[in-house]
Amino acid sequence: MLRSVAFVVVALVAFEKPAAAYLDPGTGSMLLQALLGGVAAVGVIAKLYWRRVTAAINGRLQRAKR
Repeated sequence: MLRSVAFVVVALVAFEKPAAAYLDPGTGSMLLQALLGGVAAVGVIAKLYWRRVTAAINGRLQRAKR
């Protein structure tokens, strides 16, 4: 499996062609905005489930002490 992956990577690097691609500042800004939105979403989800996670951990710790 590892040999196959290595072969594919080497083949892709060996046969690459130059791309006539251009990323303007608007595209970079959009990518940054998507990244920051993802980080904010993870933060909100963590906040919503924080009490459940801490209650479960505290419950297990109290059971282990008994």
